[in-house]
Amino acid sequence: MNYFSTKEDLRVSLCTIAYNEEGVLNGLFRDFSEQSYPHDKIEIIMVNNASTDGTRAMMEEFQKTDYGFESVKLVDSTNKNQATAWNEALMHATGDIIIRVDAHSKIPRYFVAKNVFEINEGEDIVGGGRPNTTDGMSRWKFTLLAAEESLFGSSVADYRRAPGQKVYLDSLFHAAYKREVFEKVGGFNEDLGRTEDNELHYRMRMAGYKFCCCPEIISFQHTRNTLRKMIKQKYGNGYWIGLTSGVCMKCLNYFHFIPFVFVMALLLSLILWVFGNPTLFAIIMAMYSMFNLVNTVGCLVLKKPNWLFLLLPFIFPILHISYGIGTLVGLIKMPFWRKKLDDSSQKRIELVKDAIIKNTVKCDE
Repeated sequence: MNYFSTKEDLRVSLCTIAYNEEGVLNGLFRDFSEQSYPHDKIEIIMVNNASTDGTRAMMEEFQKTDYGFESVKLVDSTNKNQATAWNEALMHATGDIIIRVDAHSKIPRYFVAKNVFEINEGEDIVGGGRPNTTDGMSRWKFTLLAAEESLFGSSVADYRRAPGQKVYLDSLFHAAYKREVFEKVGGFNEDLGRTEDNELHYRMRMAGYKFCCCPEIISFQHTRNTLRKMIKQKYGNGYWIGLTSGVCMKCLNYFHFIPFVFVMALLLSLILWVFGNPTLFAIIMAMYSMFNLVNTVGCLVLKKPNWLFLLLPFIFPILHISYGIGTLVGLIKMPFWRKKLDDSSQKRIELVKDAIIKNTVKCDE
């Protein structure tokens, strides 16, 4: 395929947000600078999400460097909310195609070009597989990467693995959107954190848009490189699943609640054991241990193992229980959280829509 052949002279808004990401931004900026798509058709939009480290200074330095981009915009967001920061990026985007790339990620040289090619072929929203990678070479980091890459240790979401052929999914990571998609559905719901994608993509599906996952497109997300950070991430993910269930249950999938069901079953079986009936606990532990063992052996066989892989049977339950407890806490807090919500997020969704349309009109003029 000729990824430079375009039916239209499409401009791209390549967007990223960052909160205290000074450790990974140099790699991402290098990926931006090496994109094969003509740089004079790319605007870079960077949102500093109230960082307290050197993130903003690194963005300023990148902004001063001449890589031939149409423009490099630096925007400040003050409240650390991911959805708010992404809305800031959307409100400054003027491209025909808007691509979202997380700061803690890596994109190959032809990433933008391949996305543009597929949209030129008629797709409205495109993306590809998003496997994990690690930013170090230590045995411990490779062990955590193995846990994150495993179906047992992480999500079963289809976009995490590169497809063998073009398929249509419910969601994508690092997606490229035709501008008109945001003109129709607006921006992110700022009441949400970590689940803002789920809710936005649900609205896009309800508006009739399809998410095309292409085998030629791939990007990578850096795995958290300490167990503490990974536990914090899993807990936070589960927590927001619990809260989000109170405002948009249809934008979630059954697999989001599997760790919660496991934790609740474990608690119930422990209570029954205290009252003299250990049967349920024994059944649950036997079934879990079987899956745990099979997936640990799978990691040992399919990857390049080291002796720290022997800790995977302990890492897996820590991650599952962290996620499940997060969901439990989120569900408990959800009714009280919902009472505090107002219509400000809906107004912001419409404000982003208006800004996207306004910027479109300016570009047409």
